[in-house]
Amino acid sequence: MEKYLMGVDLGTSGTKAAIYKPDGTLVAESFTEVGLYYPKPGIVEQENIDFYNSAAKTVNECINQSGIDPKEIAAIAFDSQMAGVGLIDENFEPVARFDSWLDMRCQPYIKSMEATAGEKITSLTGCPPTCDHGPKMLWWQHEEPDIFRKTAKFLMPAAYVVGKLANLKVDEAFIDYTYIHFSGFSDARAGIWSEELCELFSVDKEKLPKIVSPWDIVGETDEKASRDFGLAPGTIIAAGAGDTAANALGAGIVKPGILFDVAGTAAVLAGCTDAFIADIDHRALLTMRSVIPGLWNPLAYIAGGGIILRWIRDEICGDIKGSKVTSDDTYESMIAFAGKVNPGSDGLLFSPHLGGRICPSTPEMRGAWIGLSWSHTRGHMIRAALESVAFEYAYYLGILKELLPELSLAEARVMGGGAKSGVWNQVKADVLNVPYYRLIGSEFGTWGAAMIAGKAAGLITDLADHATMCARVKQDMFQPDQNAHSAYIPFVQKYIASQQQLAEFYKQE
Repeated sequence: MEKYLMGVDLGTSGTKAAIYKPDGTLVAESFTEVGLYYPKPGIVEQENIDFYNSAAKTVNECINQSGIDPKEIAAIAFDSQMAGVGLIDENFEPVARFDSWLDMRCQPYIKSMEATAGEKITSLTGCPPTCDHGPKMLWWQHEEPDIFRKTAKFLMPAAYVVGKLANLKVDEAFIDYTYIHFSGFSDARAGIWSEELCELFSVDKEKLPKIVSPWDIVGETDEKASRDFGLAPGTIIAAGAGDTAANALGAGIVKPGILFDVAGTAAVLAGCTDAFIADIDHRALLTMRSVIPGLWNPLAYIAGGGIILRWIRDEICGDIKGSKVTSDDTYESMIAFAGKVNPGSDGLLFSPHLGGRICPSTPEMRGAWIGLSWSHTRGHMIRAALESVAFEYAYYLGILKELLPELSLAEARVMGGGAKSGVWNQVKADVLNVPYYRLIGSEFGTWGAAMIAGKAAGLITDLADHATMCARVKQDMFQPDQNAHSAYIPFVQKYIASQQQLAEFYKQE
């Protein structure tokens, strides 16, 4: 009987599921949207049960599309969005909506954690205080004490869905080690919760889930829940990974010196190193454990960086009556305008932090065009927005090279909607002076999760070797233009200086 692997990606705006053969051949895939709720300004929530229902729907659709016997699915694993938190009670039921990574209620506790022990948190977790688990847990502890008292565990969307699918008890709740840099309370190198940090912030370790490896078998599909998903009862469930970690694995980012650009809703740039680093001085880089033992993914991201073009399309390039422009042809026209503009946009800079800066954490910041003159056109404005993401990436890489001066950058691999733009890929290659490769295909998270499931089921022995063998990356290489790179150097310096000045401006009361 042939065996198949299933991976499910629980994203912010939707859930994807896919069935693969162990060699990476895609058999079936499905997607469904998941709602976001905005009850008050600054609050962004999701329903935990929506994660479960959307996973059940997409898994069912995949099985029906494929026509395979559910018993042929050897194992399943989930990845999910990483920086938000869910809250469950002793019965594994939610006590509140999922607190999204887009939710900024915890801002005062980011500042509090930074002021109390910012350097210690950064050195132990690899991640400076930002909008993630630690400040969110403290917010619930101090602002909603009744809900906090009912909370038995804080956990990730993937762990919630697995808990319901496998009928886990609350003391079986888990988090895999690719998430723990975002916790605020871990010792990332040791892969454990930090007694020191938990005591410092009066965090009850009993409310934290157990830390496991991504391929650990955390349960098997429960008979009742299996009917919801269309899976065979007893199907192996692996712990899975955070979505960025799963995407990195699926893209074959398993050797030091490879960069990974996720040009999606958030613009994420991740590296791959064989050394743990802590960005104590700048508080910009977040060092995530790779799925692969011994490897690390220093990363930073622009929240909403990938939807800047959509905002410009709708708000700047619409007609004068203010109607929304939705055609993909508009994107092509916009990029064509930008492609005609010289590197550096004739001195025009753009700050891409329309909803606050994440790396380093400056939630007060907002977006801006800097240096507008009568000679600037829409094309300049569009190109400046494209360049701003590349300039922000150059800032991140400058810190990475400062911390690991011996690290040699071989290439960057790009995925996501923004990867479709050859102009944008060339801008990034020119600014960073690194060859850019557009990955073949559009989905890597579900494949990363499926590979993890394969290791749990014994169908994959060495994840790094398997990810390298299956990666398809040599499509559309964008080689850096050295003249353009030289032209960009002063603009990168000006951009970095402008962000420091804007941060100070927005921090003023």
